[in-house]
Amino acid sequence: MMFMRIISGKHKGRRIEVSREMGDIRPTSDFAREAIFNILTHGKSGLNGHTFTDKRVLDVFCGTGAFGLEALSRGAAKVTFVDKSREAIAIAKHNTERMHEEQNADFMLADAVRLPRARAAYDLIFLDPPYFSDLIVPTLQSLKSGGWIAEDGIMVAEHDAKEALALPEGFEAVDERRYGRAVIELIKLRG
Repeated sequence: MMFMRIISGKHKGRRIEVSREMGDIRPTSDFAREAIFNILTHGKSGLNGHTFTDKRVLDVFCGTGAFGLEALSRGAAKVTFVDKSREAIAIAKHNTERMHEEQNADFMLADAVRLPRARAAYDLIFLDPPYFSDLIVPTLQSLKSGGWIAEDGIMVAEHDAKEALALPEGFEAVDERRYGRAVIELIKLRG
């Protein structure tokens, strides 16, 4: 078993377990995750000084659940974890239970490019698919057509620096940062 940690909030320092049997799961480094949450918290393209309190968060390609758990630690109202891997959903659920956040979490075993109609729109959406999978664009389209994105919703997409990301119509990148080989893009719906 490998470990990452929660960076800030009520669960600061708590471990997030990563099963070695999870195959191609590539957890975002603590450093990059901390930078992402700093941009979201303090950047003008992020929450613009607002907190995570009362925010609905969607963690797509959730893997260990690190992004969603970090958001819960910082006060998010609800997180829905989505992955098509049963192992990923199981470890995300396990980590959520270890932090006693089950009442604030939902889990969905689903293919991100074929999401069902949303029951509610989300303020913050994390997209961290496997590198070079070409899943960001069809996932954005699936999120938009399914009504998953709140009017002022922010999408955070991570991809490899060698991957070119051409956003579909109706989306715009409002911030981009690079951390080693990871590129983080903040994306919003246009107009």
